[in-house]
Amino acid sequence: MPNNEDHISRIMIVEDQQLVRMYLEDEVRRAPDLELKHSITNADLADLYCRNEDVDLILMDVYTEYGASGLEASARIKKAYPNIKIIIITSMPEFSWLERAREYKVDSFVYKELNDGSLVDVIRRTIKGESIYPVDTPEVIIGDCSSKDLSYRELEVLREITTGDSNEEIASRMHLSVSTIKTHITNLMQKTGFRSRTELAIKARESGLVIK
Repeated sequence: MPNNEDHISRIMIVEDQQLVRMYLEDEVRRAPDLELKHSITNADLADLYCRNEDVDLILMDVYTEYGASGLEASARIKKAYPNIKIIIITSMPEFSWLERAREYKVDSFVYKELNDGSLVDVIRRTIKGESIYPVDTPEVIIGDCSSKDLSYRELEVLREITTGDSNEEIASRMHLSVSTIKTHITNLMQKTGFRSRTELAIKARESGLVIK
């Protein structure tokens, strides 16, 4: 909980990109009512720092060092330390992250490029109990179509395609028939205009729309 004597909120940053982390650190240090307690690069270590009970809010990237998931770390932390506020901050438009963040009880969610307001303002409002989320995931153009033109199920199949697994493996994992998977892939190819499944998978991965 924030220090009641001086109203200083203690912040931890979890971000593996050095320039972004330095920017976040500077933003926190410039705010008179915020104190930077920890700045780390791997979300899997965040739980350990929370045990010290000296963190009020975490700025958490989703994809951190060695592939450690900020969302999974958030779920663990919110369960063990429900009073710690968490703001997910990411530049990736992966279609499922907003939904998962809400499911994991993340307090606020900010897209780096789309944050029109002050990050410090979002921190302060979140500490006071507000939950700040964007209306929707940013639109991504993939081939000839927009991500808004794809159904949720098509996006799920698209994410599975990026693994390089066979239709049979994808069908088993998604508990769907092979014919259903083939239909979704055909629809994806027609909508995006890509000529091969490999090209579709590569472009989808590069866009950040789906991350497995």
